[in-house]
Amino acid sequence: MGGTVVFKGQAELSAALMRKAGLDAVKTVVRANGTRLQQWTKLRAPIDTGTLFRSIDLQIKDGGLSAVVQPHTEYAAYVEFGTRKMAAQPYVKPAFNTVKAQFIADLQKLTR
Repeated sequence: MGGTVVFKGQAELSAALMRKAGLDAVKTVVRANGTRLQQWTKLRAPIDTGTLFRSIDLQIKDGGLSAVVQPHTEYAAYVEFGTRKMAAQPYVKPAFNTVKAQFIADLQKLTR
């Protein structure tokens, strides 16, 4: 799609998670919340032909420490942000905002 979310303090968070929680537990949280994000994104995506809905996939990267959810159609950004002739129909950002709090809470549980 083109947008990128950058977390500051990632090195410190990673070090804290490795000290307090096992790597497998972190990978489980990343995968679970990545799956939730994919589900919420699909739930919020407008379904005209179903192509956009079907194109939303989940990729687990960095050895299980990153989850990428994104649509793979040429027009996905036009739907999310709109054009001068078409109103925006946000589906990625609202889904991210829905899942974000639970993901942070799950990571905080691992560091306790």
